[in-house]
Amino acid sequence: MRDNPSPPADARRARVVDIARAAQVSTATVDRVLNRRPGVRDATVQRVLKAAGELDYLPGPELYAALTPPPLRLVFLLPAGTNRFIRMLGDMVGYSQEHWAPFNVQCRTVFIESFNPHELADALRRHGQRCDGIAMMALEHPAVREAVAALAARGLPVVTLISDLSNSERAAFVGLDNRAAGRTAGYLIGRFIGARAAKVALIAGSLSYKAHEEREAGFLHVIDEMFPRLEVVGLREGQDDAGKNYRQTRALLEQYPDMGGIYNIGGASDGVARALKEAGREQKVVFIGHGLTPDTRTLLIDGSMDAVITQSPHTTLMSCVRIFANLRDGREALSGVETTRSQVIFRENLP
Repeated sequence: MRDNPSPPADARRARVVDIARAAQVSTATVDRVLNRRPGVRDATVQRVLKAAGELDYLPGPELYAALTPPPLRLVFLLPAGTNRFIRMLGDMVGYSQEHWAPFNVQCRTVFIESFNPHELADALRRHGQRCDGIAMMALEHPAVREAVAALAARGLPVVTLISDLSNSERAAFVGLDNRAAGRTAGYLIGRFIGARAAKVALIAGSLSYKAHEEREAGFLHVIDEMFPRLEVVGLREGQDDAGKNYRQTRALLEQYPDMGGIYNIGGASDGVARALKEAGREQKVVFIGHGLTPDTRTLLIDGSMDAVITQSPHTTLMSCVRIFANLRDGREALSGVETTRSQVIFRENLP
């Protein structure tokens, strides 16, 4: 008696009905799962895919692709302008995609008009329609706070970085203890100037940033507490613009011939340094700023800048990505996220 011939390969392949029977669901549910359409509970999806794999309906690579959820789409909203640390941070989002791959996320940067809270609020609402999470450098304003609340109500998390947003529904903050950073700057200027009487000044990007406001408060507190012979002659806002910082510094130097120190709370320190050099005061005025970039590195080396308070841009971005991944996976937002550490960089310890 002849053996029956083997059935053709097509006849041996499992069908949708076989998967449905094995997973104890309807064929319509199997169809939705295999075509990655919404409306099926996660537990049911896993049961269907497990059955499909056991029945060899999907080859290994296809099964892995089906089991892998689509990547989180993350947007970083950062202010445009001449703040080179912020620009470096935004550029790093794009060229460090391989670092985010283990978290199954896709990141992109959107630069928006600086110091405009209504533009930031509009950007939050606009990009919130087509992404899964937003990280932003926040501006203190009710319009921004309201936009964050609206996104939170929809279940879309917002993480603030560099500068926080008080009394808001943001998911987490990634950044320095800015009051401590301001105190550090004040301590350094006071110690560098020494026992002599002198004027000291501050230049901020904008006090619309909570970070800049907190740095100012910390600076003023430590000067008042420890250095009674130093007189703070006020705060100028330079909008993190090199040209404006240059003009503000020139005006300060002309108004106060005994200027002993300048603390640039924000960015664009090259504008401050240019004014000091033109006035021949770069070796006489203690100059402290923020953000280690190629520009501030050069200023440290040539001696026109005395110290830079900074944080790792890569660690900042990695912390943001980890927070979004934690929220997606049902963990605490800050699980496994390191506290942001500040570094004080001098010419002699440049990395």
